[in-house]
Amino acid sequence: MRILLVGAGGVGTAITRIAARRSFFDHIVVADHDLPRAEAAVAALGGDGTRFSAVRVDAGDREAVTALLAAERCDVLLNATDPRFVMPLFEASLEARAHYIDMAMSLSYPHRDRPYAECGIKLGDAQFERAADWEKAGRLALVGMGVEPGLSDVFARYAADELFDTIEEIGVRDGANLTVDGYDFAPSFSIWTTIEECLNPPVIWEKGRGWFTTAPFSEPEVFEFPEGIGPVECVNVEHEEVLLIPRWVDAGRVTFKYGLGDDFIETLKTLHKLGLDRTDKVTVPGGAQVSPRDVVAACLPDPATLGDRMHGKTCAGTWVKGTKDGARREVYLYHVVDNQWSMREYGSQAVVWQTAVNPVVALELVAGGVWAESGVRGPEALPPVPFLDLLREYGSPWGLREQ
Repeated sequence: MRILLVGAGGVGTAITRIAARRSFFDHIVVADHDLPRAEAAVAALGGDGTRFSAVRVDAGDREAVTALLAAERCDVLLNATDPRFVMPLFEASLEARAHYIDMAMSLSYPHRDRPYAECGIKLGDAQFERAADWEKAGRLALVGMGVEPGLSDVFARYAADELFDTIEEIGVRDGANLTVDGYDFAPSFSIWTTIEECLNPPVIWEKGRGWFTTAPFSEPEVFEFPEGIGPVECVNVEHEEVLLIPRWVDAGRVTFKYGLGDDFIETLKTLHKLGLDRTDKVTVPGGAQVSPRDVVAACLPDPATLGDRMHGKTCAGTWVKGTKDGARREVYLYHVVDNQWSMREYGSQAVVWQTAVNPVVALELVAGGVWAESGVRGPEALPPVPFLDLLREYGSPWGLREQ
């Protein structure tokens, strides 16, 4: 297998470090609009980098990406960019007849008149509209295959297959006790993506009602996270799992809640009030045109560089309620990464490493023919046990807690 990895930021670099220890692929081409960044990701591998090369590409240029896939004879494109570039990379892969994997889906757009009650264009809608074309091409577009979405969806399918007869509710819950020395506000993941998912109307799914929206940061609840993280208040946030899980898993309700903290929420609300969450460009004195959200991102530290200052653990997991053999059951399937461990073992901070390991596991399953579907598929559309077994083999165990 030859892989085109587009995006050499924190997650993309972590992907190269994880993949370098595996033998399932022949070559990975690391592509980024910033060639020195792609070259740095490859150079950091040292002697392990012989199966890697670096090139420059504009992720928004569909024709250039299509040509690169052909020139490098790549079988699959792994998208490690932010959601703005999902559709050009998705379309380029289809045109080049390559498999495609991303960790976030095509962008949503709120309902014009009732944004906090009805869905407008949902996450992934643009991709699922092309499902028939992918099936006809006999290629797999595996969407939302990071940690959340991704591993959380695998957990949902595993619960449905192995742990429950009926499922009342699936609730993805994300929390951490991470701190960053020297910063009052330093997001551990892309601020561009964080603003997008946290300030958009959150989506909820209910059987008999379908998808609907609510207000950002609604329905706060305190969830007890495992392995010493402890209680964290979580709130509704827009996320792909709610758009993916109901397509393949029978459940009465699906939600996603994120442990953000009051300070983080207030900062996001302030950015929104000031219009600094906007993505359309504005003209500043002197005539330059800039996107306010890009300016915010440029003013904050790169999350990939925070590992040495970061302490604590991050947890991603799926809380499932239902019945088994006629009795009530409630479990939390989870994956915890300690920043000290990920920095020591891979030189990548915990949040980006936890995101990166899952698409590499998925690539190995695709390369081995274990995940061999075609069409546009979410992680829950594929057998979960091979994935979870292989994740353990990567040295990253997952857990199950009876609630």
